[in-house]
Amino acid sequence: MIKSDIFMSKYLIIFFILLLVSSQVFSQDLNYYGELTQGGLIRGKVKQGTKVFLDEKPVKVSRDGLFVFGFGRNHRAVSRLKIKYNNDLVEEKILTIVSRDWKTQKIDNLPSKMVVPNKDSLKTIRDNNIAISSARNINSNETWFMDDFIWPVKGIITGTYGTKRILNGESRQPHYGIDIAAPNGTEVLAPARGRVTLSELGHYYTGGTIILDHGHGLSTAYLHLKKLNVTLGQKVSKGQIIGYVGSTGRSTGDHLDWRVNWFKVRIDPQLVVRKKM
Repeated sequence: MIKSDIFMSKYLIIFFILLLVSSQVFSQDLNYYGELTQGGLIRGKVKQGTKVFLDEKPVKVSRDGLFVFGFGRNHRAVSRLKIKYNNDLVEEKILTIVSRDWKTQKIDNLPSKMVVPNKDSLKTIRDNNIAISSARNINSNETWFMDDFIWPVKGIITGTYGTKRILNGESRQPHYGIDIAAPNGTEVLAPARGRVTLSELGHYYTGGTIILDHGHGLSTAYLHLKKLNVTLGQKVSKGQIIGYVGSTGRSTGDHLDWRVNWFKVRIDPQLVVRKKM
């Protein structure tokens, strides 16, 4: 009986040592970076054949093991990242998501129709929203989201992501982009490689609008443009001129409203660009 207990004890010790060692190797197979905060974007890499799940929902993984996902403005305090390796081992990480405090921004002197649109404008707004939503939901196989993103334009930041907005005294949905004031006609650059999924003038709220697909559901949008320099389906390189700053749509002055989405999840652009302006 004593020998049996000793044998079992040795077996358990060896088992836990092997488990510890395998867990360490296991964790080294997962690499990711980004801000674990509301509005944050996570980019990473795993071994080929590995599956990734965020809160039990599958995250697309490229043939090279690259993946991306993000957290919205109101993301809860905890998420679960599950990694299923091709040897059937499963690793689960608890991600603590930092909450943020949101400022309030008041904008007055907007035309009343830009705050409460008339009935004649509702169809246009609906059609615009459908076009934008379709462009943001493209799930291509490209992995341009791994590029080191640059600022699309340089200027003064006048509006930030997540801000509560009060327009002409009426509460409206939060601002999901970053407003960068720049002179009319300033060149707007592609922050990374991408493909044009929307390039249209005349949108009711966003005016001249461009959306770029960077792969796996990550897209960037450029609003209130004066002029467009790209066409639908065109592939663009990092730093290429895609349009020009204007004040079209619901705007009170020349600026670029830059937005980032992971499918329907709104991401903070300032957390995507690692370098300061």
